[in-house]
Amino acid sequence: MSAPIPLADYRPYKDLPPLAGLCTLEEAAKPGLSVEECVRRLKRFHYAFKRLHQILTARITAEPIYELKTAFAHHAYLCAEHVAALRTRIGEMREPPLGLEDVPHPALEAFFDEILAAPTTGELLCGLGIAVLELSGACERYVAQTNPLTDAPSHRVLRFALLELGDIERWWDQVAVALAEPELPAPPAGEEYWANYLARFLASAGLLDGTAPESGDPINRRYSANPYVYDPVPRRDERFADPWNQGVNAESFLYNEAFPARAKALMMLYKRLREIDVPEMMASIISQTPGKPWGYYRDMSRQLWDEARHAMMGEVGFVALGVDWTKARITFNWSYRLNTECTPMERHGVLYFIEQGLMPRTGKRYEFETGQASGLPLIATLQDFDWADEVLHSQIGRLWYVPEFGSLKEALDYGDRAWSKILSNWAAVKDQGLTAHENWWPAVYAMACRADGVEPDPAVLAFAETYEGKRADLQRVAAE
Repeated sequence: MSAPIPLADYRPYKDLPPLAGLCTLEEAAKPGLSVEECVRRLKRFHYAFKRLHQILTARITAEPIYELKTAFAHHAYLCAEHVAALRTRIGEMREPPLGLEDVPHPALEAFFDEILAAPTTGELLCGLGIAVLELSGACERYVAQTNPLTDAPSHRVLRFALLELGDIERWWDQVAVALAEPELPAPPAGEEYWANYLARFLASAGLLDGTAPESGDPINRRYSANPYVYDPVPRRDERFADPWNQGVNAESFLYNEAFPARAKALMMLYKRLREIDVPEMMASIISQTPGKPWGYYRDMSRQLWDEARHAMMGEVGFVALGVDWTKARITFNWSYRLNTECTPMERHGVLYFIEQGLMPRTGKRYEFETGQASGLPLIATLQDFDWADEVLHSQIGRLWYVPEFGSLKEALDYGDRAWSKILSNWAAVKDQGLTAHENWWPAVYAMACRADGVEPDPAVLAFAETYEGKRADLQRVAAE
């Protein structure tokens, strides 16, 4: 047997990059982590991403600040994707049964339970920030210690995870500056401050990845001594004045052939921004529907994130047109009533029923074509992608909602009945909040015209059809 070639003298053919560009020969020659240790750590990362997804989703509805609401929707979706990727990778590593629903350590469970149950936005943000930093550090240790050749698939999964964890960390830093480090309440008498308190749970677990000695500290719960109960009531910050307002029937304006496309574009932006109530409602479905395959939570989280994106598309459109969107009355009565009057399955039924209604002639194609006709390229782009998203959402409904019924017709009929359940009692909305149901449209339309340097169209300016009026018309027709 010939003597081994010294590593320093080894050269690939014509000095081509070795090992498919994964790493150097020196890096690949180090033993790295065993399969058993890799699986043990990856399961903890999986658990952390899963719990972050749960917390972010559960807190969307009741979080009043719009920018936090939309960011939680985004970050929850990213976590759902990383959970899916880790589940796949762990399943490739000689590990049946996978045990992916097991809690890796009681202290980790308590750590995430406490963040979930945090009673203030400040404590929630602080806890989530600590969790993201710890998870990022644990993933970095793994990447540094595992063999980049033998464990290349895990390396790739965690490279993507670290990229997006870094994005989340930078967002958290900006939030801390913008909110001036949200003030945390003083700890209960004899208790330590929130960040130090959470750090003790991590110490008890040997850090998030279990690579440090366990401290052995007892697990004394502060906020999660009683199990967390999801709060289904949507809340909004002070920019959302009169959230029960039904004074402007957006659909009646949009589908009226007498009105010009440019004005309709403004009404479509209102409809997009109003979609912030869909994440508020979908969060309740996800949070209150346990025991589904992970694909369900990943797909539903994608749809939830898309709906938050649609709201932000409306926000961007208003700003681009020089319009103060807070002058429109962005409502929450849809999410409020679904969350408080319907079961999770009924909510899903309403969601799917409405999605199917978006596909016909007066649906998403119509909105896209109206955006094109408006002469505003941004509006056409927004509606183009809104349409594409809704087609995807219809597919998600067919995958996860329709199979719960004997046929597509049964699924649609169920959704129709659930939708009628909350439509039937107009007084429940009429008597809430600022009951005048102000017609905000003329002021918003005039603002857009001033920014565009044109005179308002008198017919458009005079639009004053309310949702109550439309209901009265429908009831009169039915009586006749």
